[in-house]
Amino acid sequence: MTFVGPHVPPPGAAPQSFAFEVLLSVDAGPEVTVTRVSQPYAGMSVTTAPRTPFRTRAGAARTIVITMLVTECGTVPENDGLPFFDVTLRNTRAIQEQSFILGPRYAHALSRAVQVACSNESGHHQNTRDA
Repeated sequence: MTFVGPHVPPPGAAPQSFAFEVLLSVDAGPEVTVTRVSQPYAGMSVTTAPRTPFRTRAGAARTIVITMLVTECGTVPENDGLPFFDVTLRNTRAIQEQSFILGPRYAHALSRAVQVACSNESGHHQNTRDA
């Protein structure tokens, strides 16, 4: 799994959401089905496009858009140095969960996106108080 960069969130996404594009490559062996993509923070949910489960052939790479929604800013660190995704993979022989650390570019992009999402949340609550 390789970090490509930020991606435009899907239409109608909440202001506290943001998206990233990653590339999933399968080097060799049988076709792999991705059954789940998650991240470690309780205050953030993850969806993927394509939606899980989806398949990727050996020797192929697939672009995945991961959209995250911050549901509780207080539980999501703004500067996690080694953020990761847990990905559950299945093929004809086994089911395996792997953690992917996508590197410093992803860590920086995630920190920035969380800060923006949480400032949107604060602004939203402030606007409703002022109304």
